[in-house]
Amino acid sequence: MATSEAAQSRSGKRVIVVGGGVSGLSTALKLGRAGFAVTVLERDPVEMPSSADEAFEWDRRGAPQVRHSHAFLGRLYGLLRDSEPDLLAALLDAGATEMRFGDNVPDTLEDFRPEPGDEDLVMLACRRTTFEWVLRRTALAEGNVEFRAGVAAEGFTVAPGRGEGEPPLVNGVRLADGSNLAADLVVVAAGRRSALPEWLDAIGCAPMPEAVEDTGIIYLSRFYRLRDGHDLPPRNGLIGGDLGYLKYGVFLGDNRTFSLTLATPSDDDQLRRLLSDDETFEHAARTLDVAEPYVDGRAEALTPVHVIAGLLNRRREFVVDGRPLAMGVHPVGDSVVCTNPLYGRGCTTGYWSAHLLSRAITEFPDDLEAQSLRFHALVADEIVPWYDSGVAQDAEARRVATALIAGEDPDADASDPRAFMRGVFRDGLAPALRFDPVVLRAFMRSVNLLTPPDALLKDQDVMARIFAIWNDRENRPPEPQLGPKTRAEMLDLMDAFAA
Repeated sequence: MATSEAAQSRSGKRVIVVGGGVSGLSTALKLGRAGFAVTVLERDPVEMPSSADEAFEWDRRGAPQVRHSHAFLGRLYGLLRDSEPDLLAALLDAGATEMRFGDNVPDTLEDFRPEPGDEDLVMLACRRTTFEWVLRRTALAEGNVEFRAGVAAEGFTVAPGRGEGEPPLVNGVRLADGSNLAADLVVVAAGRRSALPEWLDAIGCAPMPEAVEDTGIIYLSRFYRLRDGHDLPPRNGLIGGDLGYLKYGVFLGDNRTFSLTLATPSDDDQLRRLLSDDETFEHAARTLDVAEPYVDGRAEALTPVHVIAGLLNRRREFVVDGRPLAMGVHPVGDSVVCTNPLYGRGCTTGYWSAHLLSRAITEFPDDLEAQSLRFHALVADEIVPWYDSGVAQDAEARRVATALIAGEDPDADASDPRAFMRGVFRDGLAPALRFDPVVLRAFMRSVNLLTPPDALLKDQDVMARIFAIWNDRENRPPEPQLGPKTRAEMLDLMDAFAA
């Protein structure tokens, strides 16, 4: 079903976007504003709601991650502020709030002073469904964007007469009802479950190279709303923690909502089963230093605990040996690069990739191959390093979790450089974030994707400050506990609760 009049093109060109999530809608908005007639095809029958709370009730079977926590990082905020200020204003009007660096620094950071560049360190507190709802409403307001809900694409159509050895030229999509829809350009924004490799194989393309790494985690999330007369607890630094056997974070949302996510190692069936229970989840949250104030009775649960597994890091290569696998098609967002949702980068990189695609198309409006090559180069330069960083982080997290589940010390081998660096980050970086504004600022710029992922480690001044605090570790009190120190202690607490 279309939710706007049939899209009219100002450029004379028609674009089909497969997938109506953040990446697809971001692409539709940007290309619509560039003059293209854009049709968004969304498999799920998601009719347009009238409010953020109605949007939260969307049945997104094709995107189960909407029932989990999301972050909207500084990179995304800056792109909205600079290129779509009306969208940013609409998000704020819908109840999203700005979380500015410096507003909630730790009390221990006595010499904090604002600096130039801090204006970029702003995150948006917003539910994923609210972001999509406002984004969809803004895109449809262009007049040349239409949204067809409950319409599934199942493959590409191609132009005949291509020469031997030439990549196929995609000229539309085949729909589930057997009909075809023609286009000058197809954008695949169907998410991490996208069947893009199979669609390309079906039209005779060379195999699409793909790298896959297990994130090693299972995600458990629950949403809450503050009760009347209650406010959020004071924030004093980061609102999350990593216990090795369990990671957790509080994510602020729009309209007095927030969510809490606990992430267990994917091999820890015992902990996952326990935390899947609503009451046990709440009890465990009350043992976590940063999460406890949020579940002390000031809020009511909006959802049961939702669990999502099978989370992968995946990178697909659409350009092979200097040529795109097909012409007239571009994959964006999680269809080409997806990362561990624990790091909260997905919506930001999805919007970012749509921004980069729009840039490539604007630079080469009539050259499909040049568009693909330019887009591929931009993604490789700006987004892929975050994929590589996430894969390395997850490999280390799996190593630590495996040892802890087995009751072993992951840092027992003092000669292992991984154990050494883990100690430096535990006894150097963690306290530096509470005491040194230079380190905190550099860390938050990295978290918000405003610097390359290796920038912090390459900054000699920052690393000198971290090592100075690490070298002084014997002369100061132990760091505050973020929760039960060991997995066995957490299990004992949950057993006592169940008794």
